[in-house]
Amino acid sequence: MLVPERHKKIINIVNENKTARVSELSKLLKVTEETIRRDLEKLESENKLARTHGGAISTQEDEGDIPYFQREVMNQQEKMAVAKQAVTLIQEDDIIFLDASSTAFYLAKLLPNKKITVLTNSLRVAAELANQTNIQVIVAGGNLSPTSLSLVGPLTVSTLERYHVNKVFFSCKGLHKDWGISDSNEQQAIVKRKMIEMADQKILLLDHTKLNKKAFAHIEKEEVINTIIIDDLANKTYLKYFEEKNIKISYAQLG
Repeated sequence: MLVPERHKKIINIVNENKTARVSELSKLLKVTEETIRRDLEKLESENKLARTHGGAISTQEDEGDIPYFQREVMNQQEKMAVAKQAVTLIQEDDIIFLDASSTAFYLAKLLPNKKITVLTNSLRVAAELANQTNIQVIVAGGNLSPTSLSLVGPLTVSTLERYHVNKVFFSCKGLHKDWGISDSNEQQAIVKRKMIEMADQKILLLDHTKLNKKAFAHIEKEEVINTIIIDDLANKTYLKYFEEKNIKISYAQLG
């Protein structure tokens, strides 16, 4: 099999399955694992996929990932209530990370112009804070995701590895007792996983529709969360499971 043909097959496999391991590709294409690693390195340099530890993931936009401006108006009242509750946790001199979720964008809109540092991969968050003279904004570089208006990929992750933050504020597509925290987009999940690792306090921002849901890409088990901020329409009986794991539940009042 010629190299261009093998590369095309690798791209098709990764895009179809969203992810693939080096060992699997080696067996399927009947070449050594070292050859596959070189192929993945080449394809990543051409922005045709993204390498991970032991394999690769697709860089195609997930069809199930709702475009940003559509997400921004979904459950707007609940997200704003959650954001109002979250902003009370931010203190002078804090270093925080805001992800590319619409709830984090609402939080950015509410941030007072005081001395804090905001690290983000969201272009919307960065633009919102651009005129806040006391807020230092650091944007992690990477590949542009048009659907989420954010930066993702290996460069984003390697940039985030250089920072430590006091608090990470992030959202997800689902929180489930068995599946933990998950997202519909693998690349967003990788970014969130990295910032959870780099943060002292992990604060999950949810509207009640995300509870008891499983999404495609696992982020982390629920044990990593310190605080869940969720609107008061949430199923409080279901949330007792998380309280029993010493996760603080903060209910945002609607209206």
